[in-house]
Amino acid sequence: MDKYFGKSVFGGIAVGRIRLFQKGRQEIKNIKADDPKEEIARFNDARSKAVEALQELYEKALKEAGEQSAAILQIHQIMLNDIDFTNSVEGIITNQNVTAEFAVAITRDYFYEMFSSMEDDYMKARAADVKDISERVIRILCNDESKPTDSKVPSIIVAEDLTPSETVQLDKDLVLAFVTLHGNSNSHTAILSRTMSIPAVICPDIPLDRSINGRMAVVDGFNGVIYIDPDSELVREMQHRQEKELYKRKLLLELKGKETVTIDGKSIKLYANIEDIKALTSVTENDANGIGLFRSEFIFLEKNSFPSEEEQFEIYKTAAESLSGKRVVIRTLDIGADKQAGYFKLEDEQNPAMGLRAIRICLTNKEIFKTQLRALYRASAFGQIAIMYPMITSVEEVLEIKKITNEVKKELDERGIAYNRNIEEGIMIETPAAALISDKLAKEVDFFSIGTNDLSQYTMAIDRQNSKTDRFYNPHHLAVLRMINTVVKNAHANGIRAGICGELGADLELTETFLKIGVDELSVTPSMILPLRDMIRKTDTSKTQLQYDLHI
Repeated sequence: MDKYFGKSVFGGIAVGRIRLFQKGRQEIKNIKADDPKEEIARFNDARSKAVEALQELYEKALKEAGEQSAAILQIHQIMLNDIDFTNSVEGIITNQNVTAEFAVAITRDYFYEMFSSMEDDYMKARAADVKDISERVIRILCNDESKPTDSKVPSIIVAEDLTPSETVQLDKDLVLAFVTLHGNSNSHTAILSRTMSIPAVICPDIPLDRSINGRMAVVDGFNGVIYIDPDSELVREMQHRQEKELYKRKLLLELKGKETVTIDGKSIKLYANIEDIKALTSVTENDANGIGLFRSEFIFLEKNSFPSEEEQFEIYKTAAESLSGKRVVIRTLDIGADKQAGYFKLEDEQNPAMGLRAIRICLTNKEIFKTQLRALYRASAFGQIAIMYPMITSVEEVLEIKKITNEVKKELDERGIAYNRNIEEGIMIETPAAALISDKLAKEVDFFSIGTNDLSQYTMAIDRQNSKTDRFYNPHHLAVLRMINTVVKNAHANGIRAGICGELGADLELTETFLKIGVDELSVTPSMILPLRDMIRKTDTSKTQLQYDLHI
């Protein structure tokens, strides 16, 4: 029996035979073109065919995997028409007098390297998207439109990597698990595995050759382990765990519609974190109380220029209407640091995590901020929208925000535009500075949402995206928990709510602690709503003893 270790992106157990998914890559030679204009025409024709094919795949994915998983194929269509992509290809054809396929390959490699070198996992995942759309165009130019063949037997898919279009073309009923040598938790395969509840492991040290094809294997998606040629005892053990997991998922589904309340009567709200309106279906499917964190910056990251007020308004309005009166907390632009958009023309910084980012950009570029605020206020007339401001460190920042929001409200009043005059406005507590003056901040806002990701890294002075410091990073650090306790107490002393919207909110090991502290709401990835509800309904806080000394 061979044992290989990787990283889990979705838990679960799979037992079956391996299907090795290998694909050939076109070898593109640097051949001079006879007529650059003809090559540009060939490129644009291939690009149009690629867009048509992606639309067909989108419609297939929409039926089989839902809107969230299908959305990437719409984004691919947009990327194929992106002016930077097309200008690069056409410029290389014209200036270097080469064939269309060679120009696409050069552009692919350039953008792939650019995205791969970025720190943010979301932006890194876009490298695979660029590779996917480029190779689709190259295949069309080379008259090679081969498609992946499906096995007729449910199998464990093992591949170097899987592009979104390749993943969509697989018959999901015949996929027991995904194992890919590359990728991250934001890759399309990872997203699809979570959506479809398919176990997935990335970056294992498994050999990618024909010797593993067809061999019996077990994928332990919980621990990120793959066993090849497992003995009968391990297979029985894993099958037993698999049955228990399926039974547990069935029980979780029975929690839909139930109240999230502890045995001793403490009620807590469970909200969902989302990045765009394509994920709205996952909010309702997982029975969330609403949206606790709508990351509006992704509206900006997916564009090549500033989104207009109307574009933003339509997105926020759709979110508000789709949730039918449920609370939708929209975080204002949180760009900078590891999330960059070139058209902002932000200068390079030695320490971007502590530089011009989030609310600091908004207070520095007030017209960008006002445009977003106008869109948000207008959308508030169509549902229960709340606005949340990130990276607050002082009362003065909140007062400056209030001055700007009053100016925006006055503009809307003068234009006779309706908006919710009682809209909730809160702030994120994600810096030690904000936590320590939360008693002062609580007097100025309607609610707190504790962003534990940044709060943890700023408190411990550890970059959470630096793998070299993983062994020093402790998400349960007493200092972080004490700050959360302080923030919640200060919020309640001033009559406002305090929730958590960072990764710690989904940490089931801390759920009892958060309940004991008195956290009012947790906002997590949609798939964690029901497991959290299950944990909370089984908890009796009157009998729970805090395992931490939270007094400062």
